[in-house]
Amino acid sequence: MKVLALGLLLAAALPACDKKGNTDTATVEAPAAAAKENVPAFNADSAYQFVARQVSFGPRVPNTPAHRACGDYLINQLKGYGANVLVQPFTGKAYDGTSLDLRNIMGQFNPKASNRILLAAHWDTRHVADKDSLNPKKPMDGANDGASGVGILLEIARQLQANPLTGNVGVDIMLFDGEDYGQPDNTGPYKEDTWCLGSQYWAKNLLPKGYTAIYGILLDMVGAKGSRFAREETSRAYAGDVVEKVWRTANQIGYSDYFPFQDSPGITDDHSYVIQHANIRMADIIAYDPSSPDGFFGPYHHRHTDNMDIIDRNTLKAVGQTVLHVVMTEQ
Repeated sequence: MKVLALGLLLAAALPACDKKGNTDTATVEAPAAAAKENVPAFNADSAYQFVARQVSFGPRVPNTPAHRACGDYLINQLKGYGANVLVQPFTGKAYDGTSLDLRNIMGQFNPKASNRILLAAHWDTRHVADKDSLNPKKPMDGANDGASGVGILLEIARQLQANPLTGNVGVDIMLFDGEDYGQPDNTGPYKEDTWCLGSQYWAKNLLPKGYTAIYGILLDMVGAKGSRFAREETSRAYAGDVVEKVWRTANQIGYSDYFPFQDSPGITDDHSYVIQHANIRMADIIAYDPSSPDGFFGPYHHRHTDNMDIIDRNTLKAVGQTVLHVVMTEQ
């Protein structure tokens, strides 16, 4: 998904950067510190099942029955948790000219509140496993790259139904489509904007019209065993206070192993377009592995090994509890 950034240009526009770039556990480790009394416990078993359910449809590649069925499932889940659901259908054009039938899906909680927090992930999967030596032209499961972030957000939606937000703070769960249909490296001159089609479209065609948020948090590749989440460069440059809030919270509630105070290069991801076109400060929580061959993503990235075997409840818990804590303690 996307490509490794070569650098960040801190000028008027966002950088031209690339994103090129384990086993399940039965028990979930308890955090070292207890969450605040008014923050419910994030249920990692539930989040795990949400990930597994998405994977069970098959690769969620645009223009396929699996993609359509999973989108319908996500809409119904959000409605079932009491969200005000908005669906934004649109046609995206892939790097190879393919016309893609896509849907961005938003679920709003406490919709009358004027202070909005935008939580986002992408729900599509890559159409090719182009980093894999075996069957590189076949689509991948995308258990971590896509389904993990959505699984966490569905569990947060379930918690928000059981523990309704009060006051003037509301949460919007945004599931972007067409994020991972970017151009493979071996198909000609690189075109950065072939990635993140859903966030590009939404940020330029806001739904609801005129939408704004006090800040946003993007979840991408947040479920693999042993994941570590560094402070990504674009997030630091344009949403430094949001990064500080998330990492400080994680450390305060016992997840410092997952959220070290470590910096990583900038990458092109959905937050890039939300920042650039929707003018919403957004932090990207994304796994960082500097020891990997491409210097950023783990060994399962854009490979068929991105399946349920690498999804870990402890990782889902660390990210989900952190984000839930941030949201439910917002004043």
